[in-house]
Amino acid sequence: MKLTENLNVVDVLPLISPKKLKELLPVSETAAETVFNARNSIKQILAGNDRRLLVIVGPCSIHEAEAAFDYAKRLKKLADEVSETILIVMRVYFEKPRTTVGWKGLINDPDLDGSHKINKGIELARKILLEINNLGLPCATETLDPITPQYLADLISWSAIGARTTESQTHRELASGLSMPVGFKNGTNGGLDVALNAMKSSLQPHHFLGINQEGLSSVIQTSGNDYVHLVLRGGSNGPNFDAVSIHNAADALAAGGLPQAILIDCNHANSGKDPSRQELVLRNSILQILDGDQSIIGTMIESNINGGNQPISMEMKYGVSVTDACLDWENTNRILINAQDALKNNRNNITLTPFNATKQQLGNVQR
Repeated sequence: MKLTENLNVVDVLPLISPKKLKELLPVSETAAETVFNARNSIKQILAGNDRRLLVIVGPCSIHEAEAAFDYAKRLKKLADEVSETILIVMRVYFEKPRTTVGWKGLINDPDLDGSHKINKGIELARKILLEINNLGLPCATETLDPITPQYLADLISWSAIGARTTESQTHRELASGLSMPVGFKNGTNGGLDVALNAMKSSLQPHHFLGINQEGLSSVIQTSGNDYVHLVLRGGSNGPNFDAVSIHNAADALAAGGLPQAILIDCNHANSGKDPSRQELVLRNSILQILDGDQSIIGTMIESNINGGNQPISMEMKYGVSVTDACLDWENTNRILINAQDALKNNRNNITLTPFNATKQQLGNVQR
């Protein structure tokens, strides 16, 4: 008989079950409280009942546990300092979507050498999330592989569906069952329709294939996620964080019967992939809030201990991104303290010196 399956499959390796991993690395009471409280706070921000600014900030990707813990300790101190006006959630991204090929993240290749020890990666990811949540600092991530939430979602307070996957039916169905608020990014071309359709889909119940806690293939039935929202990250036509773009997005959300809640990604096409320009985007976003815009509920900043990025090699610098370039810690701390001051002082009618960051001022967006 002619072979007709697995013709291009080299090997099939068993993966630890979600239940077994959680038995090895159970959620602590502190971590569970951190997640529970952060999710509730984010939901209140989305509902307009909590007027703090949600800030998702941290490395483009996590590739080293020690540096992740170091960054988290610094961020926890800052989070406590600005907690009156800003809710900080740390970016803890373990999966990276690739346009073609490249390092797919710590879960897929924890040793950064092409060995793809996924069992090791998924265990290390859970350890890192536990450690950070145990500090009292909530975590955010991008949900990419539809299997990984069963292993990690109990430790995630906010999740993104990226620009490359927002159009995916699989990810829309997946988001409908996630237990945390989910932000959908606009498409890579900057268009909103893909994200708006994704939000509409994820608000609804779905049935789809997945795995259960024992790791067995299962039919997953969901009730829909009421806390989906829009993330603006710019596109091939330029940034979309300016006041006109924000008003257009809010109008589109309202026309679609969707919540007018927008989170602005300060990096990617909004900064022209120049991490230092994230400050301009953040300042402009705050000015819009101070000017009365109530649709902006948060921002996202890519930041690391040291700025820039580096290729994967045998001798890598500590605390430097191996994916997108990031803002360094000193400037991250400074701009968020400034944001806290501006938002707090607004009660006394004191605002930032206006900075109108137009598309022309930000320069050409890298295609």
